[in-house]
Amino acid sequence: MLSFWTDNRRDFATLSEREILSLAIAAEEEDGRIYSEYAARLGETYPGSAALFEGMAAEEDEHRRRLLDLYVARFGTRLVPIRREHVRGFLARKPLWLQKTLTLEQARQQVWEMEEGAWRFYLEAAKQVTDAGIRKLLGDLAMAEKGHAARADQIDEAVLGEAGRETEKGEAHRQFVLTYVQPGLAGLMDGSVSTLAPVFAAAFATGDTHQTFLVGLAAAIGAGISMGFTEAASDDGKLTGRGSPIKRGFAAGIMTAVGGLGHALPYLIRDFTIATTVAVIVVLIELWAIAFIQQRFMQTPFWRAVLQVVLGGSLVFAAGILIGSA
Repeated sequence: MLSFWTDNRRDFATLSEREILSLAIAAEEEDGRIYSEYAARLGETYPGSAALFEGMAAEEDEHRRRLLDLYVARFGTRLVPIRREHVRGFLARKPLWLQKTLTLEQARQQVWEMEEGAWRFYLEAAKQVTDAGIRKLLGDLAMAEKGHAARADQIDEAVLGEAGRETEKGEAHRQFVLTYVQPGLAGLMDGSVSTLAPVFAAAFATGDTHQTFLVGLAAAIGAGISMGFTEAASDDGKLTGRGSPIKRGFAAGIMTAVGGLGHALPYLIRDFTIATTVAVIVVLIELWAIAFIQQRFMQTPFWRAVLQVVLGGSLVFAAGILIGSA
């Protein structure tokens, strides 16, 4: 279960102009490398999209050069060693080298998230600086990045066709994924898996369905509150474009509670054997449903999702039974 933690990252509002420019340079360099890697990975199958990625990588490099020229003119040649993961409001991206597979749909979603985040970053940065030259460059780059975000819909439109574009549903679909699906899925996974052990430990330790239900209810509600506040506090959405932290917090909190309540509610049945049998069936349905949602919305290969979720959940489930039976 996720909990509150000490966040040692800097608030974006506390960054100086020198730090903002250094951060922008590092971000443009990272994004350029990501686009180049996308081009290399998808080039054989989708040459049209590979050419688009190469062009975007070149544009990111040009943005980096313009930022660096201005930085050197204002502050000299020594950059501040600051990166996105050091600033509150940015999401840590999964390193590209850890992605063993890359689908066109994953690339489309990632392009939109990267460019939408870059646009918001430059808008907020331009509001914060006082130097006219720096503000002008940041504003120009914001407009450039906003234009790039639309390129997510240009990636191999000919290959995907009308059906592919309809499935993606453009910006509205991507925003829905960011604001509701991602935090909701994280909450469902956390609630379903983290409450398995206490519910079934209580069930096999007491043999009392009423007490087991109360333990499950407490675990689900507690996990939902914790997960909701954690998600809301993790990102205000201004830089990432993930939407209202309140909406994301409710999505994560409610789905966490739902995930925990799913296998607690069967213990409203008075007969222990029947209640436990129903609870086990519910657990299996929950875990397979999570794997399906991961495959449908997060482009995770289905059998990899099954291995991660079903196997992990089964181990937690078994741990709960063993502890309760001890």
